Amino acid sequence: MEVRQIAPSELKSLLALYQHLHDADDPLPDTTTVESIWQELMGNPRYRYFGAYAAEQLISSCTVTVVPNLTRGCKPYAVVENVVTHADHRGRGYGKAVLDEALSFAWSQGCYKAMLMTGRKDEATLQFYETVGFNRNDKPAFAMKAPSTKPGAR
Repeated sequence: MEVRQIAPSELKSLLALYQHLHDADDPLPDTTTVESIWQELMGNPRYRYFGAYAAEQLISSCTVTVVPNLTRGCKPYAVVENVVTHADHRGRGYGKAVLDEALSFAWSQGCYKAMLMTGRKDEATLQFYETVGFNRNDKPAFAMKAPSTKPGAR
């Protein structure tokens, strides 16, 4: 297993892996928009995409964002998102490996904490995050989705 930062040229592989993240997701906009967003993310030193590879194939990934902060002595915090492992490779340590790399980056940036939210409710997923070191009982988390902008939606 190799764990490293995902290269700018690997967008197509990452998008293919993301098909294992959600059962259904919003469709992507046009290719130019997607590539523009990817280039923006790759050019920002506060964002990192980490991947675990087997035989040079991207098997697992996550992203970490370092957020500047005016509390806690101006120490930043990290937000971990989009943790995904290809369905055929789960339970083999790939997810833990990318999370370890993301957290290592966060700590190297002086983050005082890292946060992760999951939409998954199954106990196995929650226990997986606990084995990495996340505490589901530390603080309550709240999330709000943007109001729908689709015509006729409530």
